[in-house]
Amino acid sequence: MNRTRLSQALLAAAIGSVALIGCKKEEPAPTPPAAPAETTPAPAPVPPPAAPASSASVTLGNAIDANNTIATPLTTFAAGDTIHASVATDGAAPGQLTAKWTHLDSSQTVAEETKDIAAGPQVTDFHISKPDGWPTGRYQVEVSMDGAVVNTSEFTVQ
Repeated sequence: MNRTRLSQALLAAAIGSVALIGCKKEEPAPTPPAAPAETTPAPAPVPPPAAPASSASVTLGNAIDANNTIATPLTTFAAGDTIHASVATDGAAPGQLTAKWTHLDSSQTVAEETKDIAAGPQVTDFHISKPDGWPTGRYQVEVSMDGAVVNTSEFTVQ
């Protein structure tokens, strides 16, 4: 009988120790330390680029006045005409204005010219002439402000 009690006592102790091991409370994993706050300052804001011409209108004609404006707008010219493009701009900053003249029927550039312009309202004259006369056909003048096309106007020579 002593043996039975001893066996039962050992059995109870073994079961109790297994129960204690199974109920062992687990510690949460340690949290890593927080990363130090960045000390690099934010980059300074970059100012926007200068605004291109807010508007550019082109009027074509065969004569201009002292203010570079066209008195009588035309879209059809005679072969011997000097052809003017009066370009009105209202830019927030100075820039470069370019006029590229093209004979559309032959896809050939007739002339190209660039002029510096001041800030604010401006009227700039570009013109082409050919003493022996322009070939008949369709033409266009493409006006760019600082490399960006702002207006294209077509005309004919008869």
